[in-house]
Amino acid sequence: MTAPKFRPLKFGVTRVSVRDGVPGTRYLQADQALQAFPERLTDRLQHWAQVKPEQTFMARRIQQTDGTLGDWRHITYAQAWQTARSIAQSLLDRGLNAERPVVILSENSLEHALLALGCLVAGVPFVPTSPPYSLVSMDFDKLKHVLRTVTPGLVFASDARYAKAIAATVADDMEVVMCEGQVPGRTVTAFDSLCATLATPAVDAAMAATGPDTIAKFLFTSGSTKLPKAVINTQRLWCANQQQMAQSMPVLAEHELVLVDWLPWNHTFGGNHNFGMTVFHGGTLYIDDGKPTPTLMHETLRNLREIAPTVYFNVPTGFEAIAHAMKTDDQLRKTLLSRMQMFFYAGAALAQPIWDSLYESQEREIGERIVMGTGLGMTESGPFGIFVTNPFVQAGDLGVPTPGLELKLVDSQGKTEVRYRGPNITPGYWRNPEETAGAFDEEGFFKTGDAVQWIDDANVHLGLRFDGRIAEDFKLATGTFVSVGPLRGKIIAAGAPYIQDAVLTGINMKEVGAMIFPTLAVRALSGLGANAPMSDVLASAPVLAKFQDIVNTLAQTATGSANRIARLCLLSEPPTIDKGEVTDKGSINQRSVLAHRADTVAALHADKLQDIVKPQT
Repeated sequence: MTAPKFRPLKFGVTRVSVRDGVPGTRYLQADQALQAFPERLTDRLQHWAQVKPEQTFMARRIQQTDGTLGDWRHITYAQAWQTARSIAQSLLDRGLNAERPVVILSENSLEHALLALGCLVAGVPFVPTSPPYSLVSMDFDKLKHVLRTVTPGLVFASDARYAKAIAATVADDMEVVMCEGQVPGRTVTAFDSLCATLATPAVDAAMAATGPDTIAKFLFTSGSTKLPKAVINTQRLWCANQQQMAQSMPVLAEHELVLVDWLPWNHTFGGNHNFGMTVFHGGTLYIDDGKPTPTLMHETLRNLREIAPTVYFNVPTGFEAIAHAMKTDDQLRKTLLSRMQMFFYAGAALAQPIWDSLYESQEREIGERIVMGTGLGMTESGPFGIFVTNPFVQAGDLGVPTPGLELKLVDSQGKTEVRYRGPNITPGYWRNPEETAGAFDEEGFFKTGDAVQWIDDANVHLGLRFDGRIAEDFKLATGTFVSVGPLRGKIIAAGAPYIQDAVLTGINMKEVGAMIFPTLAVRALSGLGANAPMSDVLASAPVLAKFQDIVNTLAQTATGSANRIARLCLLSEPPTIDKGEVTDKGSINQRSVLAHRADTVAALHADKLQDIVKPQT
C-alpha cells in the first residue's frame, strides 16, 4: 500500500535522550538545546514596529448597527506599539503594579489586545478573565474570587453587557474603564482616554525595568473541582515557551505567519500560545468572532472562506464542523487549504473519522495531506510542552519534549505520570503558597497529573502518547482500575459523528457506565424536525437503535469489566462552563460533570432512567 503524501513540514526535534533515575522514574529531554530568547515579549513588538510598521498586527470585523459583522478593522504594528506606549503611560500614572493589576472583562478584541500590550510595556500584570464568569454566571462567584485573589487597581470591560457583573462584584471606589456603554450609578472612564495619553520617557524606563522575572499576567485555571487558581506567567515563561515553539515548529518562522483564531485569550492556548506567537514572529492575527457552536460556527466558516491562514489551531469540535463543511463547500476548501502549512488541535481527543474526512478533502483539493499536529501542555507550562515529530499522527499521540523542557516519568497507581521542569514552567500560584508547594515534587518538577505511555517501547524517539488523567481513573467495587482516557477515546471513535464526548461512571460500583453528550448529528438521525426538543430527539427509536449498535460494538471488543460499557445514557443538556463542566477551550472535565450530575449517575446504575442502553447478550 502506498504511503500517503503530505505537504512537506520540517520538525525541529527528532531525537531525545532518556536516563534512569530511582526505581520507577525515568527522565526524558530533547537532544536539541534551547536557544537564546528575549527577556521580554515587548522587545519583539518594538522590533516589528520598526521593521515592518505598516503590516497588520491584528484585525477584527466591525460590528454594525444591526448587530451583524462587516468589514475588517486593521491595526498595524506601528499603531499597536504607539497605542501600547500611551496606555502604559496611563497605567503608570495610576500607580498600578503586581499588587494592583488590570483585570480584563472582555472577549477577544482589538482593545483587549492593545490594553494587554500596554500592560506589558508598563510592567503591570493583566488578568484576562473568562467572559462567562460575567455574562453567564448567575451568582458571579468565580468572578468575585478572581477579584479577591488579585486585588486589581483597574477593571476593564468592553461594553455594557458587563455592567451587571461589575455592579455586583467591583467595589465602588475601583476605576472601571469601558470602550462603550455605562454602569448605572457610577463613573466610567473611556478607553479612548487611555489611548490618548501622551507617552513620556517614564514609559521607556518602565519597560527597561522589566525582565525575565517580571509578571506578565495571571491566568486562572478552569476551577472545575475547586476555585480557580491564579497561575503566575512571567516574561521568562512566555518568551522561553515561544522560543521552544519556534524550535519545535520551524514552520512558524519559515512563512509569513497568518492566523484566523477564536480561541479565548483568558485561556493559555489562545492567550499565550497564539497571541504570543503573533507578537513573537511578527505575524497577523485575524480575530474570529465565531466559535465551534451551532449558533456561531457559521462565522468561523465565513472567515475561513475569506482569509487563508498559514497555520490553523482549533479544538476537536471545531475541526469536526470544518471537516463536515469542507465536503460540500468549494470556497472553504480552496481558501483554507491554499497556503496552509500545518493544522494543530488540542483540548481533547480528535476522533479518527474526523481525521479521515479532513484528509479526504485535502487530497481532493490539493492532491496531498496537511500535517495535523498536536501535543500536550497546560496553563502552568506556558502552555507548549510536548509535540509530535512526524506526519503520521494517531489519535492520542503527544510526541517528544520541546527543547529546554525536561520530563520526569514517574510510576503512579499503575500508570506513568509526566512531570515538567524548565524555563517555561510557572513559579507557582499567586497568593497561594499551599497549592504552589503541593504542585512541585522534591526535585522541582511540576506534577501534571497527566498519564503517558510510550508510542513504541522500542523507539523512544517517537515519544509519548496520552494515557488519561490519573485523577480521573477510578476503581470498581471489585478493585479493578478503570483507565478513563483510553476508554473515553474508544467510545468517541466508535460513536462518530454522533458523540461529542463521554463521561465514564461506576466509581465503587460493579460496572462501568457512560453518560454521552451527543452532537447535533443526532437530529438528522432521529427524523424529527429541527425544532424538536433534544429530549425527544434522544428518546426517538432511530437514535436509540444507533446507540444500541454502538454499545454492542464496544462490548464485542471489551476484554473485561474495566473496559466494558455495561450501561449508557444520553444527556439532553449540554455541559456548561458556569458549572465547570467544560473549559473555555471546549474540553470536558469528568469529575465536575460527575459531581453536578450525581443524580443521573445514581439513576443510571440503579436502572431508573427511561432510555438506558445496554449491550445485547
